[in-house]
Amino acid sequence: MEAYAKQQGARIAALYVEVESGKRSDRPELARALAHAKRSKAGLCVAKLDRLSRNAAFLLQMQEAKVPIVCVDNPAANELTIGLLAVIAQHEAKAISDRTRAALAAAKARGTALGSTRPGHWDGREQARLTGAKKGATVSATVRSKAAVEAYSDLRPMMEELRAKGMSLQAIADELNKQGHTTRRGKPWNPVQVARVLERAGR
Repeated sequence: MEAYAKQQGARIAALYVEVESGKRSDRPELARALAHAKRSKAGLCVAKLDRLSRNAAFLLQMQEAKVPIVCVDNPAANELTIGLLAVIAQHEAKAISDRTRAALAAAKARGTALGSTRPGHWDGREQARLTGAKKGATVSATVRSKAAVEAYSDLRPMMEELRAKGMSLQAIADELNKQGHTTRRGKPWNPVQVARVLERAGR
């Protein structure tokens, strides 16, 4: 990757090493790299295309993020290639879903009760049903909070480390700005924004 960047006259802003399987969706380092690239309006460079092609969720996430990507082992691969891989993976997932729905529909046609319609399904679980209804009212707020947490997943560990060393919120903001980091709105950091990120991290 370093040789490729040098050849292209590009600068590597940060390196992220992922050790999780390409089949898994919870890949923290890839999520951090994507968050950094998206926030900094940079591209994402990966060593091997097959490290991405096995995970439909991540491919679709990259499509939505609109982050340019280059694969060192296949420089010809571009956003179209990644998009096609995502479409194929999505089609396979849809085919599985369609088969599942067809099987459930056939069971229902036979008179089989499904899910919460089954007799006695809620017996002793009424409180759980009520709790679930209340949770529905807070979904949008949770989604917004999650998006904010993911946007700074690559910076949060450093911010927490600096805070633990006794640095003020202003000093942390100054350090982030010095390193060229911006907020997800492209603005310089200030103490209030640093505090919000740390609060969301549970500090």
